Amino acid sequence: MITLSVVFEALIGNSPEWTDQIIVDVGIDSRTMISGALFVAIPGESVDGHDYLEDAFSKGASFALIEHPVSSDYRVIDLRAGEDQDLSQEIEIPFCIMVENSIEALQKVASVWRKKLDVRVIGITGSVGKSTTKELTTTVLKQRFRTLKNPGNLNNEIGLPMTLWRLSEGHDRAVLEMGFYVPGEIKFLCDLAAPVVGVVTNIGTVHAERAGTQDEIARGKAELIQALPAAPDGVAILNYDDVLVRAMADITDAKVFYYGLSPEADLWADHVEGLGLEGIKFQLHYQNETIHLKVPLIGRHSVHTVLRAAAVGLIEGLSWGEIIRGLRSEHTQLRLVAVTAECGALILDDTYNASPKSMLADLNLLEEMEGRKIAVLGDMLELGRYETQGHRKVGIRAAEVADVLVTVGQLAEIIAEAASDSGFRKEHIHSFADSDKTIEFLKQFLAENDIVLVKGSHGMRMDKIVASLEVGS
Repeated sequence: MITLSVVFEALIGNSPEWTDQIIVDVGIDSRTMISGALFVAIPGESVDGHDYLEDAFSKGASFALIEHPVSSDYRVIDLRAGEDQDLSQEIEIPFCIMVENSIEALQKVASVWRKKLDVRVIGITGSVGKSTTKELTTTVLKQRFRTLKNPGNLNNEIGLPMTLWRLSEGHDRAVLEMGFYVPGEIKFLCDLAAPVVGVVTNIGTVHAERAGTQDEIARGKAELIQALPAAPDGVAILNYDDVLVRAMADITDAKVFYYGLSPEADLWADHVEGLGLEGIKFQLHYQNETIHLKVPLIGRHSVHTVLRAAAVGLIEGLSWGEIIRGLRSEHTQLRLVAVTAECGALILDDTYNASPKSMLADLNLLEEMEGRKIAVLGDMLELGRYETQGHRKVGIRAAEVADVLVTVGQLAEIIAEAASDSGFRKEHIHSFADSDKTIEFLKQFLAENDIVLVKGSHGMRMDKIVASLEVGS
């Protein structure tokens, strides 16, 4: 585990003799602090973490990184430029360490700690499927290696360094999801994490409002591939089915390993069959081997998640027995969860977030189900110039799959319009401004054998719909 001495070494170049205490955890939320943890106080536009310093210490935190004075009786070690402190004597815990910038200090310590460890890092990025790929890849690697992953969606300039702090000498592998909003962000994360294997899922229009065009998004994601060491140490695992991802092979010195649904890929799948909530089955092909598999992932689109996790397993030297055992394990579905409504209808809850690609994938799953198919679809936010195009694609597909279409929000009306233009009967389309009105309608409308897909961007609070309809609500 990381010790206090590493913090001082990273920040001032040396560590006092008494700084051998282990830091058991690091966090920015005072409510999650435990005994022996370090609290990072970050000033924000509306909330200043320094205001929660007392709460963090009361929860058990032993140390805190701060960047401006606080009204507190706790000892403060000031490491800012120009400050000369006598650190020869041990200081009573808890205490604060003052730095110029707490986020930069968090990152600097993470970088120093990462360089001390002999661990292979697998970086994962892409527009859709990063988290599910991270989870399944971790499950596969755990069949042989002690493996760390970023918790939840801690995939940015704060979350990823916090994950690196949690590495220990006992870890063999780290699977790190890397998010992208602006050019240079993934390169910066790679400078911290030093990945040797990079996985790119796909290039879509998620966050196009902030990140720009698909080409600009592709360039941002490609920073992971460009950061990899040269072959044979570095390996780029690329989606052969995505033209923009496939082209990344031209900008890396790493070994390229393709996966996809084409025989041109190194690892490919065919005969993919969706089994509804029972999972999917398919054939995997690698070199001269063909493997018949059934896994508990939901939806035909999940075959790409399987391919990515299996590719990492192969690159890391796992046997097919180990890989298959990991793929078949009863891991948790990250996003889509099936719950039962009070009336007996089955609700497919995928309300975490939404993009055209993920919404189309869920509609494909809805098509596999038996019963009256109801698609409850909300606005997809942050699509930028792809806003109309993305919503129309979903509307056209919804018209092919659903028996009833319910839209939530102003942008989702484009979905309804596209479905109607595609020949979907208008009396089977119901549009509402928000979740509350949608809930009122669905409580009266749903029946026992209905299959209800609920999906939309997180900002639309589609989760309120599921919570209100679920048994016991």
